[in-house]
Amino acid sequence: MTSRRLRVAIVGLRHLHPRLYMPHFSGSGLTDVIAVVEKDPALRNQFSGEFGVKAYASIDDLLRADKPDIAAIFLPHDECPDTAIVLARQGVHLMVEKPTATHAEGAARIRIAAQEAGVLFTTGYCWRFHPVARECKRLIESGILGTVVGGEGRCAAGRVERYLKGNSAWMLQKRHSGGGPLFNLGVHWIDLFRWMLGDEPTEASGQNVKVNKQYDIEDNSFAHIRFSKGAVVALDISYTVPNAYPYSRDLYISVRGTKGCLSWAPAFEGERDVLLVCSDAPEFAGSPLRKVEFELDRTPGYGGIMGMTYVRRFAEAVLKKKQPDISGDDAVAALRVVEAIYKSAKSGRIARIEG
Repeated sequence: MTSRRLRVAIVGLRHLHPRLYMPHFSGSGLTDVIAVVEKDPALRNQFSGEFGVKAYASIDDLLRADKPDIAAIFLPHDECPDTAIVLARQGVHLMVEKPTATHAEGAARIRIAAQEAGVLFTTGYCWRFHPVARECKRLIESGILGTVVGGEGRCAAGRVERYLKGNSAWMLQKRHSGGGPLFNLGVHWIDLFRWMLGDEPTEASGQNVKVNKQYDIEDNSFAHIRFSKGAVVALDISYTVPNAYPYSRDLYISVRGTKGCLSWAPAFEGERDVLLVCSDAPEFAGSPLRKVEFELDRTPGYGGIMGMTYVRRFAEAVLKKKQPDISGDDAVAALRVVEAIYKSAKSGRIARIEG
């Protein structure tokens, strides 16, 4: 593998994450951010001055001046597909912030453009790289839990005010974001369960709850997702976590099988995580309940070590010319589940998941 560092352009600053990814790009050992693209001159100039990168008002200006190897796109969801397609056709590899579009069709358009241009396309489902998530997947595949019959995912992370303070009020406008927390947060858990279970969802039912009066998105989404092998996963995804809740996040993952179960309340960044595992399997004889503690590095930046791993692994895939861990197929699959949940919430009936 070549030792050269890949040149990255940040595209879009009206988002909470661009600054949080900067430690990962600078610390990966494989990437350097060389430019930022943002139409708002105040945001563009502030970021450029803070990080010492070139600033451009448009993609066309960037491509004329200095084509990067990778574009890390943090635009409103409805703007991501068209921008990503332009960059792909110029030979730029794509890191498109989840969910990548407001509909699965938009994510599919990016996937097709990337395939036709011979560039890689990934999205930020970095929870796959969390050490506890990887241990959960290992335990499920080992058979310790028996046949998986169900699971639960809870993600209440931050109130709507954070988007107003973070120059991303568009997140609260359905035409730009696609919808509420299911689009922004729930896709993480949808992808995580697909990956941990090694199975595809086939149908979903859902309900949305709206408590705010000033925005056209819902604040809470509840869903049941059935997988092809029979497991049913319940999701509780919300923007209404109390401000008093530690770190303003209420996160939880559990999986239950015919022989055992596991549960995990992620600490998210740089804390000690605890995985509880219970099993009737012979390997657990004499100690049916085990608590496994994970002491995580306090890696700075979005998601800590899992965010850093996400960036590094994609850079390695680009340099080695191999498929990324998280592909365009994964981006499309998560949005198809979201669309089925919304369809069910509107119709009151179980919805089949297309594809």
